Amino acid sequence: MTSEPLLLSIEPLDLKFPLELNKSISTSFQLINNTDNHVAFKVKTTNPRKYTVRPNSGIVLPRSRSNVTVMMQPQMELPPDMQCRDKFLVQSVITDPGSTPKDINPDMFNKSGDNDVEECKLKVIYVSPPRKPSPVPEESEEGTSPTASETDLQEHSEPQDNSIKARDLILRLMEERDSILQQNAKLNRDLELLRRGRHERRTGVPLLYILLVGLAGILLGFIVRNV
Repeated sequence: MTSEPLLLSIEPLDLKFPLELNKSISTSFQLINNTDNHVAFKVKTTNPRKYTVRPNSGIVLPRSRSNVTVMMQPQMELPPDMQCRDKFLVQSVITDPGSTPKDINPDMFNKSGDNDVEECKLKVIYVSPPRKPSPVPEESEEGTSPTASETDLQEHSEPQDNSIKARDLILRLMEERDSILQQNAKLNRDLELLRRGRHERRTGVPLLYILLVGLAGILLGFIVRNV
């Protein structure tokens, strides 16, 4: 002999809460109307101060579903065995077509009368919250070698320093070259003046300037070749 189908099927029958301290946690279940009737329901709990149920009563239309959300208030401490003795009871009864949630009253679920009230109990189960990945790498992965970005930085910094030094050296040599060219031009002008009419120290001074000009030309050629 098969039993009559339930007015409302409930999925799931266990209310699982990933318990975390000082945090509101919610879960939900569905009421499934297996009949062609309008079915009124009411949700009760053994610990009403601990839970909020939305909606705690209503009407499930024929061959349809209704979702119920249960929110647990923040808990200050974890139970030692992670066991919960709280229970929920879902009562259901056939109601008149066209009924609305406003038509629901406590007498509809009074089993002492002529009402055919069906009941289904739900259990509360605490589950451990999923572990979050640690942002700190493991000690074995840390190592002592520099990271890829640090290695790249070290590899690129040394050639950059060498190029700066080479550039500074070239600029300094060019400045010295310009200075020698200016001194060479001045010596040429002085030598020309001596050739035109100056007779003082005529025998010794021109030779000295010629030697200086020759020495400057040699130094300038050396610098230009190195640049």
